[in-house]
Amino acid sequence: MSSEQNPAPDPVDTAEAGAAGRPRRLTYAAVLAGLEGVALGAGGLWVLVLGLTGSPDDRQQAVTLGVTLAVLALLPLLAARGLLLRRSWSRGPAVITQIMALPIAYNLLKADSMAIPAGIALAVVAVAALILLVNGETTRALGIKGPGRAE
Repeated sequence: MSSEQNPAPDPVDTAEAGAAGRPRRLTYAAVLAGLEGVALGAGGLWVLVLGLTGSPDDRQQAVTLGVTLAVLALLPLLAARGLLLRRSWSRGPAVITQIMALPIAYNLLKADSMAIPAGIALAVVAVAALILLVNGETTRALGIKGPGRAE
C-alpha cells in the first residue's frame, strides 16, 4: 500500500477531533484550573522578586514563600492539562486545588483591605470549578466510573 492510499492523520484534525469530543464543561473546568495555576505562579514570582529586591522583614521567609507558591502552581497547571487531554487522573488534583482555595478565599474575605475582592473572585472560581468537575457530563468524559460500576 502506498502512503497516498492511507494518508497520515493531520495533527490539526486530530486536535480538533479531541476538542470536539470534549464537553464544554470539562474545557471550562480546565481553563479555570489553568487560570488558578497561572495566578498562583505569578503571585509566587512576585513574592520572590520582592523578597530578593525589596526590604522584607525576613528575606529568607519571603523567598521561601515565593518559591513554594511557584512550585504549588504546578498542581493546577498539570491538572488543567490533564483535563484538556481527558485524563481521568486529572480530576483529583483539580478538585483538591479547589478545596484548598476555599479556606484561602474565606481568609481573604475576612480581611479589612483590598484582599476582599480577591477573596470573592477566588471563592467564585473555586465553587464554579468544583461544580464543573463533579458534573456527570465531565465524569463521563473523563471515563470515571462510580463506586460499584467497574465494568
